[in-house]
Amino acid sequence: MAPPNSSSFSRRSLLSAGAAVAIVPATAASAQQPRLRAATEQDAVAVKLTVNGNVRSLTLDPRTTLLDALRERLSLTGTKKGCDHGQCGACTVLVGGRRINSCLTLAVMHDGDEITTIEGLGTAARLHPMQRAFVKHDGYQCGYCTPGQICSAVAVLDEIKAGIPSHVSTDLENVSFSETEVRERMSGNICRCAAYPNIIAAIREVEEQT
Repeated sequence: MAPPNSSSFSRRSLLSAGAAVAIVPATAASAQQPRLRAATEQDAVAVKLTVNGNVRSLTLDPRTTLLDALRERLSLTGTKKGCDHGQCGACTVLVGGRRINSCLTLAVMHDGDEITTIEGLGTAARLHPMQRAFVKHDGYQCGYCTPGQICSAVAVLDEIKAGIPSHVSTDLENVSFSETEVRERMSGNICRCAAYPNIIAAIREVEEQT
């Protein structure tokens, strides 16, 4: 439609011209974008995990994270889903004795691996020393981050004992326990209740007992 000339220009003619312009809404434009195809039975893969000492065989969508496999398929809900972006540490578990954020890794990547969750560290009747220390020093408040904090704390002491340096290690050949080392290594585990001093005290007690 040709734009109105100056002699016939009016608000009515302006609105009429605007109505003739095709405007594609954002929803329609996004609908034209390719979408991920839903997984089918043919896509599923067999995964065998040794979780807390028990061999578990699963058939999973290959896009399933280790966190979702633990929580949704194995009902091990002690491992928490916090940010789901690897930023809070609530989903920390031990794989082969090393701590990882289970929300950032796919379950299929750990076929055959040994995985330890908070449920595998200890039970209510027989607490792990780190769990006992957290209770004693009140290293938690709401408790949501606690499973990840405890799993990470166990791995931190193993890292220091193995002589693995951190960003703040001054002597790369002789790594020793210190509050500075613990704070740096635990920095990936966020406690929104700010129970950090008590968490440090709990870790120190366990270190002194070993």
